[in-house]
Amino acid sequence: MEVNCEGCAGCCLDWRALAPDDADHGHERRGRYRPLDDIDNLAPVSSDEVRTFLDEGLAGALVARLFRIDDGPSVTVGGVEVAAIRGRPAFLVGLRKVPKPVAPFDAEPRWLPSCTFLDPEALQCRIHGHDLYPETCSTYPGDNLALDAETECERVERAHGGERLLDDDPPADADPVLGPGAVGARVFAHPDAERVAGAVERLAGGEATRADHAEFVAVAAASTPGTLAVSDERYERARERALDSASWVDGAAAEWTDRAGTDDPDPATARAVEGERGAPATPGWDD
Repeated sequence: MEVNCEGCAGCCLDWRALAPDDADHGHERRGRYRPLDDIDNLAPVSSDEVRTFLDEGLAGALVARLFRIDDGPSVTVGGVEVAAIRGRPAFLVGLRKVPKPVAPFDAEPRWLPSCTFLDPEALQCRIHGHDLYPETCSTYPGDNLALDAETECERVERAHGGERLLDDDPPADADPVLGPGAVGARVFAHPDAERVAGAVERLAGGEATRADHAEFVAVAAASTPGTLAVSDERYERARERALDSASWVDGAAAEWTDRAGTDDPDPATARAVEGERGAPATPGWDD
């Protein structure tokens, strides 16, 4: 597997606004499971990774994702029918996207939903190579290749040209986590549907609060791989930490959201919005 990422970041962005009008870009909303939210390219994280983000005070970088389902196990929560595991609302936790001024694929700068850790100017990840860097990101698109599923690299090539996927042989260690083994490790189940009725309703309406996401993040942190068990003690501790955490991520996300409604998109503003708040630097690209 070999990829050409310079000037791309397609897997870190929701770039549907840059897709041609006739492009078929609804891959995340086909099939049985359809996200409640309207953001593409969520990068899911594991329970271990959730705990690491909490340890680093970066709960603001995490969001929950639940799914509508047409045919399969479900439960109605807050008036919304969502996918379920044994009657419990099923969900993922992934990296948050916020509007940022970016210019991928040689396009003019514009505001696009972008991973909270993406440097808008370099189009590089601020935590690449760090202990925080999720396995989902470090192995991408290896699991897709192992499953013979289309990659974001190929979608970018089709829509914008260029060569992004240079070698499509799956890496030897590609090991997609599917089925029951994913429960409690990457796919989680909330133990109390009534407690999250309001949160699910707000998630479906695009109005989820920090407390809503913190509730699901805490359950993920307290989950046990291979089971539906959730430790009450670990849940309480994780929820408190998620609500109390503060980092450069939170201030930057708030400022980006405010700027997106009024400012012209300029990737260089990331130096002030993120860099001056303490965001890790990126190395740039080799000439």
